[in-house]
Amino acid sequence: MDSLVSLRRQAVARSLFAPLPLAQAIDRLGFVQADPIRAPARAQDLILRQRVRGYREGDLERRYPALELEEDVLHNYGFLPRRLQALLHPRRFDGQTRAERHAEGLAEAVLDFVRRHGPTHPKALEAELGAQRYANYWGGQSKATTGLLDSLHYRGQLRVLRRDKGIRVYTLAEPAADRLDADERFARLARLILDLYAPLPTASFRQLLGMLDYGVPQLSEQIGRRAETIARWGEQGWLIAGRIDGEEWLWPHDETPADAAPRGVRLLAPFDPVVWDRRRFEKLWGWRYRFEAYTPAPKRQLGYYALPLLYGDQVIGWANLSATERLEAEIGLVATPPGGRGRFEAALGHELEKMAQFLALSGVDSIRWRE
Repeated sequence: MDSLVSLRRQAVARSLFAPLPLAQAIDRLGFVQADPIRAPARAQDLILRQRVRGYREGDLERRYPALELEEDVLHNYGFLPRRLQALLHPRRFDGQTRAERHAEGLAEAVLDFVRRHGPTHPKALEAELGAQRYANYWGGQSKATTGLLDSLHYRGQLRVLRRDKGIRVYTLAEPAADRLDADERFARLARLILDLYAPLPTASFRQLLGMLDYGVPQLSEQIGRRAETIARWGEQGWLIAGRIDGEEWLWPHDETPADAAPRGVRLLAPFDPVVWDRRRFEKLWGWRYRFEAYTPAPKRQLGYYALPLLYGDQVIGWANLSATERLEAEIGLVATPPGGRGRFEAALGHELEKMAQFLALSGVDSIRWRE
């Protein structure tokens, strides 16, 4: 890969593979980031609809109990195959979560409740132990019992059995065996991250490996030495480094460059692997995309939940979608569609119809163009 055009093509083609059955698609990705916002669907569903044959909103939640999957923290919270989740545990976290600090001593009562009652919905726990609240990380108030379920899950004592209308239901987790040394564990997690997001600027790879401190705090020593480790991996041929337009980029040593990116229009989740790294996004596509759901409305430039609009191998704009019985779309463009406006609008219409089917809507109602 010797140019930004090659990098862009590879970034799209390697991630947007031909649709697979659900379990195979998640296994190939390695990790699917989760987010609770539905606008018009949750991030995990928007990510999977591009990669799973016949996927419909909510399929992951419906099928999760029967799949070899776990919800857990990698660099962010999401879903990953059980074989890869094993790389995260036993998780050794010496500090306290906010819920634990607020409700000192209550965690053992929460764990005892799950032992005695089995699969536990947060409402059942609240009815038993009360509705204390604490200040969460986002400045709001959260229920202490729900926060403690999350804390025990993070510590590997509970696992998510299923979701009921999006709410996590917990059960006891099996104790994790510690079969890998720390360096091997870190190397495998690094390869998972690289496979998910490559090709990457070296600075982005370092940042992502630093974020692993959330998922594997027990590897803080390895994470702290990541810059030297990346250099050593390059010397050993485990990854390839190339300098393009003054920036060092990394990709797996066994990567086969793509001949062409998928055709047509794709509306991507804000956390889709293709667009996740904002540094890479700006270098590959020449404009700044920002996720603005937590930005005050008067300061938003793109919209509450703007979906990057991919056309071929170029992200040329964004879409804001709303859904009742039919789908409505607002489209903003930052570049002229390659191949002409007519061809682009036909491809966009096809993608919106697929989005309506994914959401179980009766069709597309209107398209508005942002001036």
